[in-house]
Amino acid sequence: MKRLRAVAGLATLLAACSGEHIGPGEVTPVPIPPDIVSDHAQRQARAREAIAEHGSAPEATQILFGDLHVHTTFSPDAFLTSLPMMGGSGIHPPADACDFARFCADLDFWSVNDHAEGVTPEHWRETIDSIRQCNAVSGDPANPDLVSFLGWEWTQVGDTPSDHYGHKNVVLRDTADDRVPARPIAAPRPEFRVALLPPVARFLFPLLHFDRRQIYFDYDTYGDEVLAVPECPKGVPTTELPLECHEVAATPTELFEKLDRWGFEHIVIPHGTSWGLMTPDGFSLARPLEEGQHDSAQERLFEIYSGHGSAEPYRDWPSPENGMCPAPRAGFLPCCWRAGEIIRERCEAEGLDDCEERVVEARANYLAAGSAGPRTLPGVKVADWLNCDQCDDCFNLAFSHRPGGSAQAALAMTREGPDGTPRRYRFGMIGSSDTHDARGGNGFKEFARVENTEAPTRPAFMNRFLSDTRKPAPRSEPVVLSEVPLAQRRYIERGASFFLTGGLVAAHAAGRDRQSIWRALESRNVYATSGDRILLWFDLLNGPDGPRPMGAEVVGQSAPPRFRVAAAGAFEQEPGCPEHVHEALTPERLDEICLGECYFPGEQRRAITRIEVVRIRAQVSEDEPLVSLIEDPWRVFPCPADGGGCRVEFEDPEFAGEGREVIYYTRAIQQPTLAVNAGGLRCRFDAEGSCIAVEPCYGDDRTPQSDDCLAPNQEHAWSSPIFIRPANS
Repeated sequence: MKRLRAVAGLATLLAACSGEHIGPGEVTPVPIPPDIVSDHAQRQARAREAIAEHGSAPEATQILFGDLHVHTTFSPDAFLTSLPMMGGSGIHPPADACDFARFCADLDFWSVNDHAEGVTPEHWRETIDSIRQCNAVSGDPANPDLVSFLGWEWTQVGDTPSDHYGHKNVVLRDTADDRVPARPIAAPRPEFRVALLPPVARFLFPLLHFDRRQIYFDYDTYGDEVLAVPECPKGVPTTELPLECHEVAATPTELFEKLDRWGFEHIVIPHGTSWGLMTPDGFSLARPLEEGQHDSAQERLFEIYSGHGSAEPYRDWPSPENGMCPAPRAGFLPCCWRAGEIIRERCEAEGLDDCEERVVEARANYLAAGSAGPRTLPGVKVADWLNCDQCDDCFNLAFSHRPGGSAQAALAMTREGPDGTPRRYRFGMIGSSDTHDARGGNGFKEFARVENTEAPTRPAFMNRFLSDTRKPAPRSEPVVLSEVPLAQRRYIERGASFFLTGGLVAAHAAGRDRQSIWRALESRNVYATSGDRILLWFDLLNGPDGPRPMGAEVVGQSAPPRFRVAAAGAFEQEPGCPEHVHEALTPERLDEICLGECYFPGEQRRAITRIEVVRIRAQVSEDEPLVSLIEDPWRVFPCPADGGGCRVEFEDPEFAGEGREVIYYTRAIQQPTLAVNAGGLRCRFDAEGSCIAVEPCYGDDRTPQSDDCLAPNQEHAWSSPIFIRPANS
């Protein structure tokens, strides 16, 4: 009776509790000292001078580092993962993102990109105000310590390749009242606009985490706020819609049209295009190109790397056709095929006589279920899948990589437009974090896996609550994707081994001000890194109109193109944080947002081991196989091991004979260092090179939270391409 009375008392107490609106927080009103900011520029100048001792110098712009993909708890999934039941550390609103960018990551620029599907009109106004606060702290607008951009994410997901377009970040140049859309524009994602916790969970979880119960009530309030916003009326121009409504664009073209109607300077950045956790098997960027769902004037950048891994390489992997699972080939095991083998192993272990029929059925069921394919096998474990749908010789590849969505595939593609002119992708390549804890630029040190990556960190009881509790059976079960809840469609348990610290975008800018950074982004004079602040220059030296930098589009090239690449490694990091950070933040604030560690460069640079050049010939007709057009690597140049930088020049004598557009980009590869989750599934291979066992890095109690799953990693920097067309093309 005492226990019943205690439970009843707690229930009464919980029923009396109410949630509060979560606001944007308060930005710390302290800038980075000017001498720290100028020291970064001076260090770069010294690296450039050292490289110039071996020949002509790379361009004298300053390289600025940023992150154009930062989520806060104004995003529904970010708020969800902040809860104790998901192992979260609490809310991180936009002010935390500003402080992290300034003090922890020491970035030069960043943008906020919360999911528009869960941003209410009130949160949009608060986001604008918070970005303005962050900029107000930055000092002289002509030489700020940090430039903060406003934006959001359009988060479309389709169940099949025929209705999938993917995720896109929108970044706005300005923040003034008359230069900002009235509301962010969302994709049709109804699952983001429902009560996110069932009634039993609303009672149970505050009870289990009684000392942190308020965050659950606040989360309920956030969900209610999102639900209370009505859909915008259809058929009304975006500029004439009421302020208090939820606006949706069903396709990229509709999004582009709405943005054009506002007329404000912006860039749209596709990302996650090859990430199998959200991208259907068989997806190809050719379809949006064919449909006219790409606007090269707006989509000028492409996120090639994030905390979800790399979207760079194309592989000629077989895709399912007509519901048939392709057979394995050297270096690639399809998951649909592995589903059949798992059933075969179970069936033969029980001595059944119709195993082959069950194998065929399992593969068909897996494909028919789409992204919920793993649900068709009762009681399946992560280790059962071995390394299916993965690439063992790729750098930090995204989970279940979809090669048709890769950067290399996109660069090679050509489709004919209605007027007969070719349609092609024209983008600069960037990295960013896709952090959901407001920690933009979180790859400066490889630590704190459970806080610095998107890997789920469920407590043991949550793992039992959400995992497949069915007993392993020798027969697969058909699954209808539309009937599977979102949380069970994504194979987060397996994908946990592929979450990394994030990448960066580096901009060759004429100055530190907003306009200079924007000009670099708009002109594609940018590059990506996997998180380390590698310096990289890539220039065409003999264009028809003189030298051109990375991102340039050159027409009328007659001489064999000659290029220069220069690179210097990132600085080794000192432990802890610089003194100016300790002076700006309280010990509690520093630990809360920086986790006790900051960007803190020493004096020694890491060595660049080699420069790699990728050459891609653009399709003349769409029936040309992409694999025959992508040469990766085309050239490899070893670099000195002294850490003093690397500089090479080369030309392409075959260019004129191609008679077509040729695209070139470069990679700078750094010496091996340890990185979070760099080992992926940590396969054990047999003598033939087949993966026979895996050691996943779990996002729950099976892997200790103190284990960062470190593995050797060669950090990368990817230049933006230079697009060159001969005079006779």
